[in-house]
Amino acid sequence: MSKYEVLYVLRTDIEEQAIHDAVEKFNALIAENGGTVSKCDEWGKRRLAYPIDYKNEGYYVLLEIEAPADLPAELERNFKINDSVIRYLVTRMPE
Repeated sequence: MSKYEVLYVLRTDIEEQAIHDAVEKFNALIAENGGTVSKCDEWGKRRLAYPIDYKNEGYYVLLEIEAPADLPAELERNFKINDSVIRYLVTRMPE
């Protein structure tokens, strides 16, 4: 299993409970597909570097995970279909 760093930004115009539900959903998705979350760091609301869809703030979440090679593609697919996610980035960490 490889180590990955996952950063995603959620919309802030949804309810706070919906934000926490989305974080739990993605953590559960990782666990269901054979990965483990070693660190979940919620940065909270931050100003975006540039407006995205006329939004200036986002809720940032940084994850460090250990996962099989096919999990990042599944995670990115779920990020794409979730309307709460503004941006995401999945990178493999060096050994």
